[in-house]
Parts: sequence; C-alpha cells; structure tokens
Amino acid sequence: MNKSKLDAFLNYIKSLKFTVFVVTLIVIIVPILAIGTIFLNVSTSKYYNNRLEEYKSNNVMLKNNIISSGYFDKKQSDAVNAQINLLSNEFDARIQIIDTANIIREDTKSSDIGHTSISKDVFKALKGKDVMEENSDLDYIEFSTPLIATVSTADGGSAKKTVGVLCTNYSTANISEYRNEVKRVVYIAFALGIIFALVVAGVCSKFFARPIRRVGEIIKDVKHRRGVEDLDEVKDCTEVKQILSDFNTMIDNFYAEQKKRDDFVSNVSHELKTPITSMKVLADSLVGQEGAPEELYQEFLEDISTEIERESQIINDLLDLVNTENIENEISISQVNINDVLESVLKTVKPIAEEKNIEVVYESFRPIIADVDELKFARVVTNLVENAIKYNKVDGTVTVSLNADHQYFFVKVQDTGIGISEEDQARVFERFFRVDKARARETGGSGLGLAITKEIVKKHHGSIGVHSKEDEGTTFTVRIPLKYIEE
Repeated sequence: MNKSKLDAFLNYIKSLKFTVFVVTLIVIIVPILAIGTIFLNVSTSKYYNNRLEEYKSNNVMLKNNIISSGYFDKKQSDAVNAQINLLSNEFDARIQIIDTANIIREDTKSSDIGHTSISKDVFKALKGKDVMEENSDLDYIEFSTPLIATVSTADGGSAKKTVGVLCTNYSTANISEYRNEVKRVVYIAFALGIIFALVVAGVCSKFFARPIRRVGEIIKDVKHRRGVEDLDEVKDCTEVKQILSDFNTMIDNFYAEQKKRDDFVSNVSHELKTPITSMKVLADSLVGQEGAPEELYQEFLEDISTEIERESQIINDLLDLVNTENIENEISISQVNINDVLESVLKTVKPIAEEKNIEVVYESFRPIIADVDELKFARVVTNLVENAIKYNKVDGTVTVSLNADHQYFFVKVQDTGIGISEEDQARVFERFFRVDKARARETGGSGLGLAITKEIVKKHHGSIGVHSKEDEGTTFTVRIPLKYIEE
C-alpha cells in the first residue's frame, strides 16, 4: 500500500462517516448477540428442566406401580412390564429393577438379568437415598431410586423397608438435538442481524455525514462571496442551517474586521502623512524665499517643530494602542486608592483648564480601594478629562465624580462642551475618529485617545459608555470591578 492510499485509509478511519458506521454497527449487533445468547440459554434450560421433571414423574409412577403390585413377591407383573416397555420405547430408556441382594431382576437393554450389580449408586439407593447422575459425555441421565414398601413385622405391626432399587437410564440425545436446533436458529438470526446491521450502519453513516459534506460544499461555493445569501433556500436540517448562519456571521465579522484594518491602515497613513506634508510645504517655502527675514525663518521652524511633535505623538499613541491590545502584554494589578489617582490627575490637568477658564469640579461620594493597574487607569482618567477640557466651551465646567456599589466603582466625566451627535456617539471609540475634524486640528491630538481608553478599560474587565447632546455637553461613564479576577 503506497503512502497516498495509506493516508486515504487513515483519513477514512478518522472520518465522521466511519465513526457513525462503527457506532451504529455496535449498537445493533451487541443487543442481537445478547438477546440471542439469552434466548439460547433460557430455551434449552427450560426444555432440559421440563424433560427432567418428566423423567422424575415417570420414575415415581413406575416406582409406585412396582411397590403396589408386590413385584418382588411375584415372578411377573403384567402391569409393571407393560409400563417398563412403554417407558423404554418412548424415552429410549434402560430400566433395571434390582433387589436387596444386588441381583438384577429386570433389565430392558441387556442380558444382565440375574447378574449382580456393583454400581455405587445402587448401594446408595439401597440405603434409602435418591441418586441422580448426569453424564454429558455419554448423553444420559441415570436415576437410582430406592423402592420402599410397608411390610408386616413379627409383632403384628408394620414398618418401612427398602425392598429394592429402580434404576432408570434416560438418553439425553433429544436434549442435545433440541439445543443444536436452537443454536442453528440463533446463528441464522445472528447472520441476518449482522447483515441488517451492516446495511443500517452504511445508510446511517452516509445520512449523518451528508450534512457535514453538504456544509463543506456550500462553503466552497461561497468562499469568494460574502456567505450564504439566502438560508431559506438551503434544503437541509436545522443544524446545517445553524452552522451556515454562524458561518455567515463569521464571514461578516471577518469583512468587518478587514474593513476596520483597512480603515486603520488608511487612517494611519493619512495621519502620519499630514504632518510630513505640512513640514515639506514649510520647508519648500523657506527654500524658495532667498533673503527671507530671520523672523520668518523662526516662525516656520516653530511650525515645523509643532508638526514634528504632532508626528511623534501619533507614533507614541499608536505604540500605546498596539501594546494595550496585545494579549501577551498583561496589566500590572495592585490595590490602589482610586480617590488619590483622580486627585493627582486633576491636579496635573488644572493648568490646561485654567487656560480656557474652565472650572474642574471633583465629587467623591466615598473612599474607594480597587484592583487596577495604577498607571493605565490614570491614563484613562487623563484622556477623558483632557478631552472634556479641549472640547468644552470657554468658561465651561468639567465635573468628575466617583462612586461605587458592592461590586463595581464608577467614574463619570461630564462637560458642558460642544457635545456629540447621536450618530457619532457609536463611533467615538474608533481609531482616528474625530467628531469635528477641523476643531480637532486646532486642539491637537492623534484621534487615538478614546480607542486606547476603551482598550485599557476592557483589560480591567470593565466597560465605558457615552451620553451626549449637541451644544449641551457630554458624559463618559467608566465602570470597573472592585476585585480583578484572572480569566
């Protein structure tokens, strides 16, 4: 067998089709074997017991007839002889009558009449014990039954006395024949059952493997499209439709992620290119102006420096976002006083707020200790508060509140700024998304701050939401568990 045939055979052995075939075969054959074996044993045992009871009944009737006829007191008894001949012919039995001197008085199968019997079973029977011996090799069952009669005593009374032994030897050939006949029937049933099992197993294996093969065929047909267009047209079982539905969802998610990736690459290229373009325009302007005053050079160089700083911020934010999304880059959890973190962040951003005459209000309803990465959590609060200041109105207000229940703590950052339209609220956490691109250019920033914020909150097993009305303000709400549990 070459390698390709061996691989094909091993693949078939590992296939669902072969597994279903084997399991179905076992499920059908094992009960058939068990039932057949039980039937064989029960039927032969019942037949054997019936025959045994019949033999014993015959012995009792013959014994009673021998005793009641006074067989040993007479030389012949026509009734006894007739019964002996009947049993001998009907049951293929050898019947012997032996007296107390071990002399064979009657023997239907040999010329041993008048000879002495030396059978140990006869000696036991003469002592009043019923003996049954079964010889499976010679196919017979032998009974040695004591003949006990009531005799008169010298004092005129009566007593029980063993007057002889009845030996009956029944052939068990009919029992063996019956067992062999039942065996033949059972074996035929076994053969038919195996054939039936093979057919059913083959049908079941094809039937149960067909949906999986059908799914594979459908997926091959749609691999260059966006999934199965109409599941109602798929004429198959519910499980197949569910798999195809999940496949459609996977394909949609794949294309959605691919679009996000393409948009991300496009946005990164655009964001990185914009400062470079600005710097090139400024540099070309300087190169084209010979003898330009020093003040103009100074102004252009300051603008170039600003664009370089912007480029650097975009690159740093990109690196932060990548590191935050990296699964292997775990956060460093410790017990942190959340009140102290918020106070420290607000103290840091206070100069930015004072430039626009914005009041920053801090509300803490209780002291809170929680399991967080202190540096990354501080980054979350800083991003939210800085955005609330940047996109606020002059003389506006930023309110930061802290509260908790038995399971989570909550940080709310509320401003009185320009607000966010309802359709844009679902996109504020996308990378490079800006509500007002013109205004964003004035306030600076890379457009990655909220994306980084959301990833950090997710790392803490928390959630972040936004509620806003245009020209009224925006509220960001962060919810994080008090106890961090490793997944």
